[in-house]
Parts: sequence; structure tokens; C-alpha cells
Amino acid sequence: MRPPILHGDVSRPRPMTVEWTCYAQSLTGRPVKGMLTGPVAMLAWSFVRDDQPLADTARQVALALRDEVRDLEQAGIRVVQVDEPALRELLPPRRADHAAYLDWAVGAFRLATGGAADTTQIHTHMCYAEFGEIIGAIDALDADVVSVEAARSRMEPVADLRAAGYGGGIGPGVYDIHSPRVPSAEEMEDNLRRALRAVDPDRLWANPDCGLKTRSYPEVEAALRNLVTAARRVRATLRD
Repeated sequence: MRPPILHGDVSRPRPMTVEWTCYAQSLTGRPVKGMLTGPVAMLAWSFVRDDQPLADTARQVALALRDEVRDLEQAGIRVVQVDEPALRELLPPRRADHAAYLDWAVGAFRLATGGAADTTQIHTHMCYAEFGEIIGAIDALDADVVSVEAARSRMEPVADLRAAGYGGGIGPGVYDIHSPRVPSAEEMEDNLRRALRAVDPDRLWANPDCGLKTRSYPEVEAALRNLVTAARRVRATLRD
């Protein structure tokens, strides 16, 4: 898609995702996530006005997202994911600037999600990165679950998060969505078991590595069937 252009003050005249999210929820009795792009990711992948600090624009985006989270809640959606895959990407080159950037970046995320009720589960997602440099910021986001790309590295980010002291829910990607290859249930099961070496079962979520829009329907359906099979097999052995 073409990058958005943030040329003036950000406003939200009406809900953006509520209609489609409610339609998806109407097709199943299982929980459906509301899916939103976070403030920092919006700035990273847009043409952004340069007449005010990035932090100010991030807060404007965050306020619009805060309204969207509220409307999703009012529509009955109880799990909302606010993706911030560019949190590490926008880290300034100079180490002296890191603290100021992470302060407003984390603040924008918490502004977007901080109005959610305690009963609403907040997720976020991050792409491959050196998480050790920003682990304090990841923890400060106060998300219930952090999902990370991990399939190609054989669950290495899960161990990195554990080593850094992260104590929240972790959703490692157990198969690589960038490839048309459909991994077997056995392969995904192996990845889940690798992740369990680093995180307790009650904190582990089974995910694809990232979004599925680059894949065809047959690929997605086959891969997700295998993912469900793998998760069920692992759960069964944990119960035993």
C-alpha cells in the first residue's frame, strides 16, 4: 500500500476497524482480536510532518487509537492488539538520545491503550530486533502479551526476553509467514517445545510469525490447521 501522509493534526471522525472486527467476531464463538497499528509504527511507515516534534504527532495518533480501543470494547471485543514492530527500528543512532525517544514512544503506546478496562487483554507485536537494548521499554509498555517473530531463529527471542527479566505473556511465532512453504505440525510442535524451555506454559501463546496478508488462502488454511494441531498436542502432554 502507499504510505500514509500525516500532513496536519490527526483526528478520528469515526471508527476505523470496528465494523470488520465485529463481522469477524460474528462468525465464531471464540474471541477475535481487534487489530490496530501502534503510534510509533504509524510514524515509521508514513510521510510525517516535520514542523513539530515526532513525539507530538505520536501523541495525536495515540489519542485516535485510544478512541478506537474504546469503541472496540463497547462493541464487545475483549482482546485488542496494538502492534509496535518499529519500536526498535526508530531507536536514534546516538545512545544519548535513546532515553528521550523511548520515554515518548512508550508514553504514546500507554496513552493509546491505557483507557482499556482491566478485563480487556492488550497485546502487542514486534518484529525481529535486538530486544536486549529495549527490554526495559518493552516491559514498560504494560501489555499483557508481547508477540515476537521467532520461527527462523528457533525461538531465540523468547530466551532473550526471559534472560532480560521480562515477566509477561510471550507469543513467539512458530512458523515463518514470509515463505510459501507450509510447515508441518511436527515442526511447529518442536518450536513450541523449544519456547517452553524459556517460558512457563501459562505465559506462552502460539502464533504465526507475523500477519498473513502476503500468503494465499490455501497456504494460510493449511498452516493454521497444523498450528492448531501442534498446540493441541503440546497442551495434551502438559496435562498428562
